[in-house]
Amino acid sequence: MADPKGFLTTPKQLAERRPVDVRLRDWNEVYVERSLLPIISKQAGRCMDCGIPFCHNGCPLGNLIPEWNDLAFRDDWTGAIERLHATNNFPEFTGRLCPAPCESACVLGINQDAVTIKNVEVTIIDKAWDNGGVTAQIPERLSGKTVAVVGSGPAGLAVAQQLTRAGHTVVVYERADRIGGLLRYGIPEFKMEKRHINRRIEQMRAEGTRFRTGVSVGEDITGQQLRERFDAVVVAAGATTARDLPVPGREFKGIHQAMEYLPLANKVQEGDFVEPPISAKGKHVVVIGGGDTGADCLGTALRQGAASVTQLEIMPRPSDERPGNQPWPTMPMTYKVTSAHEEGGERVYAVNTTHFTGDEVGNVAELHLVEVEFKDGRFQPIEGTERAIPAQLVTLAMGFTGTDVKNGLVEQLGVDLDARGNIGRDAKFGTNVDGVYVCGDAGRGQSLIVWAIAEGRSAAAAVDKYLGGKTALPAPIRPTDRPLVV
Repeated sequence: MADPKGFLTTPKQLAERRPVDVRLRDWNEVYVERSLLPIISKQAGRCMDCGIPFCHNGCPLGNLIPEWNDLAFRDDWTGAIERLHATNNFPEFTGRLCPAPCESACVLGINQDAVTIKNVEVTIIDKAWDNGGVTAQIPERLSGKTVAVVGSGPAGLAVAQQLTRAGHTVVVYERADRIGGLLRYGIPEFKMEKRHINRRIEQMRAEGTRFRTGVSVGEDITGQQLRERFDAVVVAAGATTARDLPVPGREFKGIHQAMEYLPLANKVQEGDFVEPPISAKGKHVVVIGGGDTGADCLGTALRQGAASVTQLEIMPRPSDERPGNQPWPTMPMTYKVTSAHEEGGERVYAVNTTHFTGDEVGNVAELHLVEVEFKDGRFQPIEGTERAIPAQLVTLAMGFTGTDVKNGLVEQLGVDLDARGNIGRDAKFGTNVDGVYVCGDAGRGQSLIVWAIAEGRSAAAAVDKYLGGKTALPAPIRPTDRPLVV
């Protein structure tokens, strides 16, 4: 145990964010450079090293949280990164982007503030990068087997790195012009600077993983060609079919899916554009959807100089405290204030969009909404609450409904879809086609980055056993596992 009295004597302290008026002037990460290691070490000392560490159960990766908390408390950063990397390929991603279900499951969180696990995690990996503690792990021998991975998001990168380290020749296909999937173009720079992706890609290249960008599997190369060229195929293409809003006026210009809007802002940071083709500058912006993607749209619009930003959510406002019907150690649905919400904008709950109206040249001008209540199993409009708000740019951030099958990959591979529109798989991540596997959102449906990495690691173990008859790779989860959420 790190500090036997740490949970009693040390109050919770989160990583410091830069002042709002400063960070809105740039696209850098919102946090102050992590140089307060004594504070982080003391925060790690709050861990009680529970006899039954429920944080393990809350984390799909099974991160050895009490172990690396103890090592961080003792300033053994080499030992800490070894224990962290033992279960997580990319802690710099999860430490910045994961909503930390481990903290919701922390035993200390039953009646006190939970351990700041996420802050400790990202400090360990950042210090490892700074000290040269992250190096390529080149396999001692090659198996002679080849694997194609479709998609370079967190699931695709995890399965590729694991299989490369097992000695297989792995080629990752990405239809975008850069590697990273939604990590690259769906996550704004202020949440995670893309240098973190770039240096991981360089590590993976040094290990032997090969990357092919600008290749749409299903169009530029067919699923059948992949099966002929490779000994195994892993589909990690994500769940990219966005939920739409079929209401009158949807055809007006200025209404975009979030994943049409956010990537363009990221491409500006990559140097592809001077100004984004879709910009919020000087406009009244409405974001439909109250989740993390909606918050990303909010923070992006504010940095582009929006006149106003309103975020709409059909659900009622969550409570500030853990609801009684969502007990520990489940991950509760509570009111969250992200860094983007600190920066401005208005959040409106329990409303539904009825229609849009536009100007004389076909641009959206107003969004019409009505307050709703959940009754008789559906959201019912409340009479007399209709109103209109200005909307010159609307982003739809309402989630995703399944994998993108428009390019023909599903038909070409011959894999089946389940009832939810995801690619079906068995208990070992295999599809109905021999040698074809699926992991991440493509098989699971829209989920968290930590689940994507966990699925990638587990699928890699299944593929490794398929190719060689046995495997030493860890498999933290099964496809049937579900998060501790209500």
